[in-house]
Amino acid sequence: MNLKKVVYFAIVVWLSVQLLGCAWFQAKEEKTARELAEEGTEALRDKDYRKAIESFEKLKDWYPFSRYSILAELKLGDAHYYCKEYEEAIFAYEEFENLHPKNEAVPYVVYQIGRCYFDRLQTIDRDQTMARETLQTFERLIRTYPDSPYARKAEKYMKVCNRNLAEHEFYVGMFYYKTKHYKAALERFKTVLRSYPDLGVHRKALEYIPLCQDRIDNAVHGSN
Repeated sequence: MNLKKVVYFAIVVWLSVQLLGCAWFQAKEEKTARELAEEGTEALRDKDYRKAIESFEKLKDWYPFSRYSILAELKLGDAHYYCKEYEEAIFAYEEFENLHPKNEAVPYVVYQIGRCYFDRLQTIDRDQTMARETLQTFERLIRTYPDSPYARKAEKYMKVCNRNLAEHEFYVGMFYYKTKHYKAALERFKTVLRSYPDLGVHRKALEYIPLCQDRIDNAVHGSN
């Protein structure tokens, strides 16, 4: 056997060993769909959310047609939510809803999407996009699944959001009032009355509406 044949034979043997070794290792380490589901669920229960995410992602990737895959899609959203990774959680929940629109867990999924927005609620002096997104999501939940217990749970969060929005409108109105932009302030105070009449904030708005109107009238008469 010449040198080239010896080298070729050695390479073939080495590759065979490597391939067999990888196959043996994979067979030994790769878990079943059920094992991954149990592993992820247990990690979620133990609040080891990183491990839960890893297990559920493996389950989705390795066994996309397994009956446990649906569980992984749902619980992946939960794991991200508990990690406060709200955008990732929303993506996972929305994917679940799109893939399984008739699943009995969908009301819970929509509720959790709303919670992802609500948990990022800003103070009244900040942007209120999260409050509006929360309301929009929970309104859809109540409209689509009115008998769901999650629809009833959503109502208390909606009250908080509406209160935030009312306080925000009044806060902006006061800013305009203090800076002598009385027309802009008047519109904000009127919005409080028109959109949030039953939250208590309207009483404060009622005090400033005539004050704004007086200053607007005085400015008009003073210019004549």
